[in-house]
Amino acid sequence: MDIGFAIPISGSWATPENQLRIVRRAEELGYAQLWTFQRLLVPLDEAGAPTWAPQYRSVHDPLVTLGWLAGLTTGIRLGVAVVNMPFYSPLLLAKMLTTIDTLSGGRLDAGLGIGWAPEEYAATGAPYHQRGRRADDFLRCLEAVWTTDPVEYAGEFYQVPRSRVAPRPVQRPHPPVLLGGTAEPALRRAGRLADGWISSSQADLTKIAHSIEVVRAGAREAGRDPDRLRFVCRGAVQVRPAGAADRKPLTGSLAEIRGDFDGLRADGITQTFVDVNFDPEIGSPDADADVSMRRAEEALEALAPG
Repeated sequence: MDIGFAIPISGSWATPENQLRIVRRAEELGYAQLWTFQRLLVPLDEAGAPTWAPQYRSVHDPLVTLGWLAGLTTGIRLGVAVVNMPFYSPLLLAKMLTTIDTLSGGRLDAGLGIGWAPEEYAATGAPYHQRGRRADDFLRCLEAVWTTDPVEYAGEFYQVPRSRVAPRPVQRPHPPVLLGGTAEPALRRAGRLADGWISSSQADLTKIAHSIEVVRAGAREAGRDPDRLRFVCRGAVQVRPAGAADRKPLTGSLAEIRGDFDGLRADGITQTFVDVNFDPEIGSPDADADVSMRRAEEALEALAPG
């Protein structure tokens, strides 16, 4: 099982200096991937208070960040988990992802989702209805843009007139597409149409084997080989005192968290990335940035591959 690490992307510690420090040390330690995530806004209640978790209150754009990191890294892969397809057109997103793949020399993993927040749909002008059907059409259009020349696509929701679209991605036929999602239709979509699946930050990791099997079933139903799929766990790590009676996977001491990796591997996970952005004590804009960085670096060292 490959081990990755999420860069500082949310909260007070998400500075360019800290990103670069984490990235360079992660490469030295042999981590397989660096990861980002997307969040556009946080709704407020009537009193003006944020209604979502602290880690969503201040988040950098994940694709711009990966483009910057592409030129500052050499061998480590770069991933986003995830950007939401409805906020883009297939052609625009293909162009952005192709550029990152080119800048990185073919090191991009493209995690895509459909989102869960009506507020973000409203703010981007994306239609909230028929999200599943739109996602299917989006993925087919994206595939056409990347793999046909000239491109000509006429789907239910997306069209590309007969055109040439260049350059092509470095990775052929295109960067790996990994889908997020938790509902059964989303899991089956990953098996039918994608190169793998990424779990959410809220996933119940004691039941992740069931989600993996639903993805695999979707692949088999589509005539695809499920053994060729990747299964990526967002490891929303929270380092806390050891020995808690109600301890959840990837929470507790660094030794306990390290031990949880074996269980994820046994359940069928092929890659796990450590993401401390989702610890509210680290990824919040109210957290002490120096303390967050110190705790993140402790996790980076203790949970490194090997």
